[in-house]
Parts: sequence; structure tokens; C-alpha cells
Amino acid sequence: MSDSVADRLSAIEERILAACARAGRSRDEVELIAVSKTQPPAAVAEVAALGLRIFGENKVQEARAKIPECPSQLSWHLIGHLQSNKAKWAVELFDVIHSVDSEKLARVLDAAADAAGRTVRILLEVNVSGEGSKFGLKPEEVAGVLAVANACPRLVVEGLMTMAPLAPEAEKARPYFRKLRELRDSLARETGTPLEHLSMGMSGDFEVAIEEGATRVRIGTLLFGDRKARKAE
Repeated sequence: MSDSVADRLSAIEERILAACARAGRSRDEVELIAVSKTQPPAAVAEVAALGLRIFGENKVQEARAKIPECPSQLSWHLIGHLQSNKAKWAVELFDVIHSVDSEKLARVLDAAADAAGRTVRILLEVNVSGEGSKFGLKPEEVAGVLAVANACPRLVVEGLMTMAPLAPEAEKARPYFRKLRELRDSLARETGTPLEHLSMGMSGDFEVAIEEGATRVRIGTLLFGDRKARKAE
């Protein structure tokens, strides 16, 4: 049985379409982010050749080494934790930063973007589950950081991001995705900020995330295959 990257992408697309249909949404409302962390430039090029253009990286240092070796027309999103001392590089490398989780980081990114003469699109990361092992703002902290980020002339806040707790059943992630959507909706009403995007859902739970309103799903293993298996090949 064939298990090529093209086959895996086709299967993912079928599942995205089915989830959109269940939710009464258009496929155009959901962006597929190919999570390329730990993947070599050749693997990125293989996926890009199938038409995907948005790639997600977790670490600035890895992205600095990898991006120059990848096809030039791609859009890069930072989906991992960002330390303030790497803001300068993040602004230069990434089109969207999903992981803004403090007023300090928002201000540092704004200054770095100003120095680079560019505007940076960001999402605020929210720790909806309250897990101590996860980065992100507490839900009650988001309004304050949103106000600070909205006041930064070089930042455009596009929405919110979260990671659900790891669980064997995707359905267990639903309450967390729903909570993020409800938080987004209330903030948009109260502040007038559109907050168009919800970045939530990964290989194990992206269908539930789409049903709950995700506009960006972050898929790595399901698309690229198991890293060890690829190395063995």
C-alpha cells in the first residue's frame, strides 16, 4: 500500500473537507500549516511541490538555518515559544508569529519590527487548559495583552492560538477549542478587533478543531510521516 507524501496530503484534505462539511463551513476558511520542525529542506520542498505554501517552525535557530535552503515562495509561521532575545530574528524570518504570550514580548516585537521597517502579524497564545507545562496567557490575561498589542503600530493581531492537552481521543480536545472560540468572540465584541484567526488543532485533533471554528490547523507527523521512518528510508 502506497504511503507517499501526496497520499498523506490527499487523505488530510479529505478529512478537512469532511470536517468543514459537518460544521457547515467552506474549505476556504481553513489554512493548512505544514509543521516542518525537524524536517530537512528536501522534505519541505517535496511538500511545497504538492502546492502547500504555509510552513510552521517551532524554533528560531532551526528556521534560520533551514529557510534559506527551502523554496523561496513559501510563507513561514512561528508556532513555538519565542524568547524576547530572538525577536529580531523572528521578525526577519516569519510572516506570522502565533506565540505572543506577554506584554513584554509584544513590545519587543514591535520595536524589532520598527527597526526592520516592517509590520508583523501575530496571534496571542492562550493556555486554555491551565496546564503548567504549556506556555500561553491565562484567559483572563488576554484582554490586557490585546490592548497593548493593538497599541503597537508595527503589530497586527490576527487572532488567538492554543494547544489542547494531549489525549488519546480527539473528542477530549473539544471543550478547549470551544473555550478559545468563545473567548475570541467575546474579545472581538468588546474591543472591536476582528480577531479573524483561530490557530488550533494538530495531527491528532484537527477535525474537532475545525468543527469548533479553527481557521489554521497545524499538521506535522500526519503529513510528513514518522521522522524515524523517513530517516530509515
